[in-house]
Parts: sequence; C-alpha cells; structure tokens
Amino acid sequence: MMNVIITGASKGIGKAIAESFAAEGANLFLCARNEVALYNTVAELQSKYGESAINAQVADMSKRESVEKFAQWVLERVTSIDVLVNNAGQFIPGSTFNEEDGMLEQMINANLYSAYHLTRSLLPLMMQTKTGHIFNMCSVASLQAYPNGGSYSISKYALMGFSKNLRDELKPHNIKVTAVSPGAVLTDSWGDFDNSKKRIMEASDIAAMVMAATKLSPQAVVEDIVIRPQLGDL
Repeated sequence: MMNVIITGASKGIGKAIAESFAAEGANLFLCARNEVALYNTVAELQSKYGESAINAQVADMSKRESVEKFAQWVLERVTSIDVLVNNAGQFIPGSTFNEEDGMLEQMINANLYSAYHLTRSLLPLMMQTKTGHIFNMCSVASLQAYPNGGSYSISKYALMGFSKNLRDELKPHNIKVTAVSPGAVLTDSWGDFDNSKKRIMEASDIAAMVMAATKLSPQAVVEDIVIRPQLGDL
C-alpha cells in the first residue's frame, strides 16, 4: 500500500488529490489548519473508499514548529514514503507597492517554508529507502508576472526555485520531483465565482495530472506540469 502525504488536504486541490489516491487504496496522511474541515474530509473519504487508510493531523504549515510536529507524526507511522504533495499555501492579492506590511513574510511562510521544512524533515527517510515522488504545488504565478500577484507571486517563484534545486539534488537518490503550475482552478480562492460556463478548471483536473505523473516507469519523471484553462488565464 502506498504511503501518501498531502498538506492542505481539507479542500480544493489538496482534497481532490487525496480523493484520487484514496480511490487507489493508498495509505493517506493528511493535514490542514481547519480541524472541522479536515476531519469532515477524512470521514467523507473513508466512507467512500474503505480500502484506503485515511490518517489526519491538524497543522498550520506556515509555522515551522507545526510543520516539524506533523513530520514527526508521519515518521512515527511509516517506514517509507511514496508520494509527498506540498500543497498547503495561501493566496492574498495585492501589489508590492500597496500590500500590507508583512505580506511577503506571510506568503513566504505559507507557500515556501511550509514545503521546505516538511521536505527536509522527510528526506532522510526517503533518501535511505531511495523511493518517493515529491510534488510542489507552484502556480502560473511561478512562471510569469501575475496581475495583483505581489508577494504571492514572489513566494511561488521561490517555490519553483526550490523545486528545481530539489530535482537536481535528488537525481542520484532515485527520488522524483515535479513542479505543478496550475492556472485558475475553482477553489475557495475564487469565492462565489460563477463557473457555469466552465471558464476555469476543476480541482479534479489537477489531481488527474498528479496521479498520471505517478504512473510512469521508474526511469521517467515529469519535471513540470503547466495546466491552464482552455481559454487561457483570466
């Protein structure tokens, strides 16, 4: 049974990815900040996919001590890690000249340090077993200037840099690294956006691409997944 770790798994893309792996009978280790939403997701997935073991722990991934506590919780329960999805993150719009003071620090903590510290905590086991596939949830904001992106875009550029370095460093350890860069996806970040005309993507679209990347032969890795709405970015 695969051991799969997904952060920010209570809703949106994280939840969709969790459901895809649950349908495969994986052993899931999930976290999110919101306790009620997290355990509602656990109950929902467990009832639909009885062959999958759904484990969860509340964690605020923007806080290093919480990240390390979650990592230790995982390490006490597994002897190998097959998939790590660094999905936890936060989007607050703004521009560098008018966003609130401290926004860069907040976005870096939520979108970069969350993945950095969790990955570093789990890598010794992955390197020891020479197994694993790391997915970092970047963004099209990691690739080009993003309107009203501000510190969010800066943090996502940094996450892409982290992914590129990881990919190069982990080649000899047989650990795959994939940077996932979605465009607009119908999640809570879009509020009450009317998607009746299917203008933007579904979270399940991103989950399908992540799942597909795990199905390749051991000697093949998808380094980058860039996926946008058919009509382009908004």
